[in-house]
Amino acid sequence: MDFSPIATAHAATTAAGSGMDSMLFQILPLIFIFAIFYFLLIRPQSQKLKAQRELIASVAKGDEVVTSGGLAGRVMQAGEEYLHVEIAENTVVKIQRSAVSMVLPKGTLKKL
Repeated sequence: MDFSPIATAHAATTAAGSGMDSMLFQILPLIFIFAIFYFLLIRPQSQKLKAQRELIASVAKGDEVVTSGGLAGRVMQAGEEYLHVEIAENTVVKIQRSAVSMVLPKGTLKKL
């Protein structure tokens, strides 16, 4: 029995299919690495930025805030881009909304 035509035909089909398979195995690790970066770095960072934007947008008159510079005070006037914050009695500073790092619970700051 001569099996050489079968062996030749089998070799031809595996050679044609192996090019696609090797290409897939080369791209698969890149896709896997991108998925890891997305779930460990990109997604948490975007969620944190979204929460910070919501916090800044929700600041209103009477809220007690801490700025990124460390100033703590009560919001006396809230505008589109700026807040007037009373940091001591008769001491009001004008800060940008983006400088607010956290909103404190009501009553945290004693009478200024």
